Amino acid sequence: MNDTLDPLEPKADKATVRRHNLSLVLRAVHDEGEATRAAVAARVGLTRAAVSSLVEQLLVSGFLTESGKTFSGHAGRPGTALRVARTGPAGLGVEINVDYVSVCVVDLAGTDRVRLTEHLDHRGEPPGEVLERAARIAARTLRSAAEQHLEPVGVRLALPGLVSGGRVRQAPNLGWNRVPAEGLFGQALGGLLPGGRALPVGSDNEANAAALAELWFGGPGRVRSFLYLSGEIGVGGAIVVDGELLRGAHGFAGEIGHVVVDAQGPECRCGSRGCLEQYAGQAALLRGAGLDGSAGMPGVAELERRALAGDARTVAALERAGRMLGLVVSGAVNLLDPDAVVLGGVYRGLMPWLGTAADRELTARVVSGLWPEGCGRLRGASSSGDAARGAAAAVVRDVIADPAAYVVRAG
Repeated sequence: MNDTLDPLEPKADKATVRRHNLSLVLRAVHDEGEATRAAVAARVGLTRAAVSSLVEQLLVSGFLTESGKTFSGHAGRPGTALRVARTGPAGLGVEINVDYVSVCVVDLAGTDRVRLTEHLDHRGEPPGEVLERAARIAARTLRSAAEQHLEPVGVRLALPGLVSGGRVRQAPNLGWNRVPAEGLFGQALGGLLPGGRALPVGSDNEANAAALAELWFGGPGRVRSFLYLSGEIGVGGAIVVDGELLRGAHGFAGEIGHVVVDAQGPECRCGSRGCLEQYAGQAALLRGAGLDGSAGMPGVAELERRALAGDARTVAALERAGRMLGLVVSGAVNLLDPDAVVLGGVYRGLMPWLGTAADRELTARVVSGLWPEGCGRLRGASSSGDAARGAAAAVVRDVIADPAAYVVRAG
């Protein structure tokens, strides 16, 4: 007998089939934006009677709304238009980075409905205090969401560094090691909510969350296989293949900021030397332009102002960083063959200078010949998404994948 075979799934009963079909119907309406019962039935392959029964349950549970009359393209009378609800179940995303916390609530359609951001320097701060501060910002966000009749059903943390099993295994720029982030945040948030109400808490790397936001909200021209770089205090990375995150064997794939450019280069907080982060991280960009490396977002704004003004030192510093980015990214492109490389975080606003230099390196080094300079495959991230929105939308995606589970918890 082969003991390595995966266990078989239990036989589906009627309740399991209905649970699956509820998700099918909700996902169909979500993906279409608006649909009639007849259009949903045609898409998911169920009878109109079955779809009507499922729709009624989703309406009663607050996942769908209906209004007006619309033509479905099928024979018969016009049907009512179904849409995902703009109130009720929602997702809460909390991005905790080295120099800011950003919290947002998205509804079932993925729309960013409430947003609070505070710029704070977390370097050297005890992890518990940072997470408690983030929980207080999240609690204020939840109160604002309640005013819009939104009820987040879960929280997703977006955190820098190596994140696995609810812990930050290592976040060099924060100085965190083996921090039980989910537990500490959940406990702090529960103490701030009425009646100690608990929300399920999940977590992911911030670059992964930002890449998911790019995948889901990137707008026209978005692709399903790409390499995402998040330029912050550190340099994060994520890999999306055919619409799914490539996480690696232990969940740590994408740590491109710690690819070594020069083994004899500057010492990195991770313990190595010459990492990309030391040449293209936010602090390196600021120092290269003669600014304080710890100036944070005000420093980045000044960096952009100087670049726009044509300041020679600033432009030269950004071009050097762009060459280093292109050097490392070209190796990743040769290894992974993505459709695009997307630069997010502070890189998005610096694309006119970073991107040109990086593009030249890609043209020279990508062996396929499919990356000619100016081809548009190296691009800035969309303004429609960031790590906080990606994290919140991941909660919503879980709800859509199993709406019955939410009904049970709420009940």
